[in-house]
Amino acid sequence: MPLDAKVLVVDDDALTRACLVDYFLAEGYEVREAGTAEEAEQQLAAEAVDLVLLDIRLPRKDGLTLTRELRVRSEVGIILVSGRQDEVERIIGLECGADEYVTKPFNPREILARAKNLIRRVRQAGAVASAAPAVPAPLAVPVCEGAVLHEDARQLAHADGAVTALTEGEFQLLRAFLAHPGQTMSRDALLDQIRNREWVPSDRTVDVLVGRLRRKLHDDAANPKIILTVHGAGYRFNPSARPRA
Repeated sequence: MPLDAKVLVVDDDALTRACLVDYFLAEGYEVREAGTAEEAEQQLAAEAVDLVLLDIRLPRKDGLTLTRELRVRSEVGIILVSGRQDEVERIIGLECGADEYVTKPFNPREILARAKNLIRRVRQAGAVASAAPAVPAPLAVPVCEGAVLHEDARQLAHADGAVTALTEGEFQLLRAFLAHPGQTMSRDALLDQIRNREWVPSDRTVDVLVGRLRRKLHDDAANPKIILTVHGAGYRFNPSARPRA
């Protein structure tokens, strides 16, 4: 892991925060800390980081709200930490834009392993996006109102002229949705259609990729119109929807 990797630990419990800070410092990371979402926002405004370890249960603004706000403007890695083993909360957290979700009590070594993998993925995705050609491939597949997919370049082109690069996993998932418009697809069915993905197969894979696709399609995670959650069943793709402005 590069020594310039920066981690922000956000937790209102001083003991938990100190444990994580000390552990990541010992592993060679640059570490910042905050006890509230507001303090975290001040830290992030002053300095970019690679990863945010974010407790969900914060005073005033909670971790889910901060996650949603961060995703509007940033692709920073986010690992949500919760004291509850709640499947609904986990799914909501991933849909808001978190990359990982862990519950307390946790093993710091497990969080370290997740952090290393996530920072690597975020940096690789950023490198792909920055290296992507400005002019998309000529063949385009309509995705939804205001967005088309250029398959050769694996890019989304938006009505305002913006072009967004897709990772391999995002591209494969979007193709699966395009092949089954209007159909409710289970997570297992979607996983079966994601080939050569860079993600480790797990029950989180589809949720994470859906969250990333929603952001790139400008689909509001709090009230999605394009990729709909069918609770207890999976997801349904609505190609006739209009993304948010």
